[in-house]
Amino acid sequence: MNVFVAGASGAIGRPLVAELVRRGHAVTGMTRSDAGAKALAELGATVARVSAFDAEGLEQALRASRAEVVIDELTALPKSPADMAEAAAGDRRLRLEGGGNLLAATRRCGARRYIQQASGFFLRPGIGLGDESEGMAVDASPRIAGSARAYAELEARLQAAGDIEGVALRYGFYYGPGTWYHTDGASADQVRRGEVPIIGDGEGVWSWIHIDDAAFATADALTAPPGIYHIVDDDPSPVSAWLPAFARFVGAPPPPHITVEQALAAASEDAVYYGTQLRGASNAKAKRIFGFRPRRLEWLTA
Repeated sequence: MNVFVAGASGAIGRPLVAELVRRGHAVTGMTRSDAGAKALAELGATVARVSAFDAEGLEQALRASRAEVVIDELTALPKSPADMAEAAAGDRRLRLEGGGNLLAATRRCGARRYIQQASGFFLRPGIGLGDESEGMAVDASPRIAGSARAYAELEARLQAAGDIEGVALRYGFYYGPGTWYHTDGASADQVRRGEVPIIGDGEGVWSWIHIDDAAFATADALTAPPGIYHIVDDDPSPVSAWLPAFARFVGAPPPPHITVEQALAAASEDAVYYGTQLRGASNAKAKRIFGFRPRRLEWLTA
């Protein structure tokens, strides 16, 4: 199958391209950087050097790839979550405007399927784990609400494209090599410096996915029925459980505890939401439909 991957040199892009090539697909990886182009070529992919904001060049690259399936993994995330506030506007523009160019070009070029990166950790609040019928937390704290609205727009746009098979993959928080949540990642450094506290009772539930399992599931989505899927592992965990375990895993001291009032004074409403209000996601649909089998969250089993 001819597969075009946008965002191919990012955290999920590289393991995804490697897995697609391993499965025998003809892969074109889109990147703008020299390092990304070199890495993709070494993985066995054809390289498309084009910007998502160059609508004409993007369409030319898609036509040259003869893509049957287009995978949108476009992000503009910083190297550290500490810089996310400054990066948020650029990331949103790339996903919405750049991704809009990609979807429009995909439809014009006649590809049959579009796979969209979405979010499994900004679900609307509720009891228990949310399934795929749950919407996004568009009324959350300011920055989280902005992200939730962007993801909701991406999903709505894909569902409105009735002439193409749309698949939205709501990934959990990535962990593993090349991500923030790895022994050499930026979040591990923050935890070692004692910069990531448990806020209040730490009841915010985070859904996780190893970056390689995310890549495997995305490759499976080439043939799965169209729709929305939660690509998260079996261990949605409250901050009070996962953060101390992660600290031990990366050789950090136990995380500090602070009150909600202290967090609001020192950080923001968003920090409190992450720490106390996030809702976990259920992966039952992906397991049932295409046999998704993620690994256990590694620092809970270490």
